[in-house]
Amino acid sequence: MSIDFLLSVVPETVTWSTKTCSIMILSNLVCIAFGRYAIKVKPQGPTLTLKGSLSDFGLPEFLASTSLGHIVGCGSILGLGYLGLLR
Repeated sequence: MSIDFLLSVVPETVTWSTKTCSIMILSNLVCIAFGRYAIKVKPQGPTLTLKGSLSDFGLPEFLASTSLGHIVGCGSILGLGYLGLLR
């Protein structure tokens, strides 16, 4: 198997743009909102210094939610790019 063949089968990915950025931000916000109500254990680590509805939302919960948001965002961007909707 030659290296030229391996380079020819690599799919082209979507370049970073305003559309991909908005999809990533939206997926992170959705996962933060979902994590706010889905995580039942109260924070035992450092907390965020925010007022309002996120006042008891801790740093570990925030990092876990945004990590899931990045996974969902990457899947969405790759899927929409494969379908040709991000060009």
